[in-house]
Amino acid sequence: MPNTPRTPYYPSNLRYTKEHEWVRLLDDGTALVGITYFAQDQLGDVVFLNLPKPGDRVVQMKKMGEVESVKAVSDLFSPISGEVLEVNREAVEHPEVINQDPYGKGWLLKVRPSDPKELNALLTAQEYEAYVAGKG
Repeated sequence: MPNTPRTPYYPSNLRYTKEHEWVRLLDDGTALVGITYFAQDQLGDVVFLNLPKPGDRVVQMKKMGEVESVKAVSDLFSPISGEVLEVNREAVEHPEVINQDPYGKGWLLKVRPSDPKELNALLTAQEYEAYVAGKG
């Protein structure tokens, strides 16, 4: 059964954008990218993803794709620059995993960062939580 929290949560091992994406640097130097609990909650049921392909380059804070929900279509912005290594096929084929497990099975891309120092420009979990609390 997927991990479905009842209240927002923001894992401390991730970095966040104000556009509601997250990035997790992995031990092998690659990074996973996804959208936050707050984003999926605001979107409602996610029904479609338009993501870059493996081999494409993404640029920090530039549009990397779109997420479509029952409420709207929203742009996705890359939290980090680099080469797309993998797209989460499960999320593309079953977008509901984003609502069910945004930080686990609902990841979107695996990226080889071109400059891991870009992570320093992103929000910590505490900063992101304060940011979204201010939006309420």
